Amino acid sequence: MSQPSTQLTKLKILVVDDHELVLDGTIQALKQEYPEADILTAQNAQMALKQLEYGQPDLVVVDLSMPESIGEAARPGTGIQLLKTLMERYPTLNIVVQSAHVRSLVQLKLAINSHEGGVTVADKSLPMKEMLTKVDWALQGLIFTPKEMRNGLEVKPEWLQVLQLAFQDSLQDKAIAERMNVGERTVRHYWTKIQDVLDVYPDEGVNMRVQTGVRAREAGLLD
Repeated sequence: MSQPSTQLTKLKILVVDDHELVLDGTIQALKQEYPEADILTAQNAQMALKQLEYGQPDLVVVDLSMPESIGEAARPGTGIQLLKTLMERYPTLNIVVQSAHVRSLVQLKLAINSHEGGVTVADKSLPMKEMLTKVDWALQGLIFTPKEMRNGLEVKPEWLQVLQLAFQDSLQDKAIAERMNVGERTVRHYWTKIQDVLDVYPDEGVNMRVQTGVRAREAGLLD
C-alpha cells in the first residue's frame, strides 16, 4: 500500500474506542503501517473532543458505540453525536468510522455528503487489512460509505455538471473549476462524492476517472 504524502510531515492520528483490546489492536496496526506517525487515543467522546482542542490531526479513527464520559455506558448514539460534532467543527478532517454499528450512519447521510474531508467506513468484523485500506483512502480525501447510504441514485446538480464537463467537454479539473466558478479543491470534493455514489474506489491497475465515466454512463447520467 502506498503511503500518503501527508506522512512526509509526520502523521497525527487520533484513535477513539472504549474497548481496550480493539484500541490496542488498532494502534498496533497503525504503528506497523505508519511507523513515524504520532498516535493519540481517547476512550470516550469528551476525551476525544479534548484531544482535538490541542490541534487537528490528519485522521480520526472513531467507533460509534462509546460512552459520553468516564463511568458512563457505551451507546451508538453517543458516537453518532460525536461524529456529527467533528464534521461540524472540523470540515476538512479525515475520518475513519470503525464500528459494528455502521447502519446507524444513515442518520448522518447529509452531513457526510457535505463534509470536505475523507470519510470511510470499516466494519469491525472485517480483517485489519481492510481497515488500513480505509485509512489510506480517508487520508487521500476519499469517501466510502455503507451500501445502505447509497441505495437510490442521488446526484446533486453540481456533481452532474462535473461529469458533463469532464466527459462531454473533455475538461480537466482546473478548467472545470473555472467554468463552474469554484476552486479546484471543490471540484475534487465533488469527484469523491460522485465516485462514492457510483461505487468507484481505488483498485490496483484501474483508472478511477475512466471507471467513473463508465459507471456514470451505465447509470444514465451521461449520454
